[in-house]
Amino acid sequence: MLISKDIERIMEEVFRPLSISDWNSIFWVAHAGGRAILDQIEVKVGLKREKLRATRHVMSEYGNMGSACVLFVLDEMWKTSIKKGLGTTGEGLEWGVLCGGPGLTGETIVLHIVSI
Repeated sequence: MLISKDIERIMEEVFRPLSISDWNSIFWVAHAGGRAILDQIEVKVGLKREKLRATRHVMSEYGNMGSACVLFVLDEMWKTSIKKGLGTTGEGLEWGVLCGGPGLTGETIVLHIVSI
């Protein structure tokens, strides 16, 4: 998957069984591969800027750490969700996506989060 070319198609495929098509209604755990890549994701699927807040925070604090980056993003999201008293560790949302991968290719995982 090339991020700029395929993310919308991939998202539609993986979320079709859940009848989810509003990408702002889910939480996002994205690999912090760089600002330009995150900007492309936001534009391509019409994300509000805050959807990648945890990813951008991790990127600003640690830079691109490779595959381990998504674990730091999850941790940041969980801590913030708990601190704000949201209903789930996924920014108060039930469903989310974890996306990232080597280079400009990617893997996508649908996440179902737990209540706090």
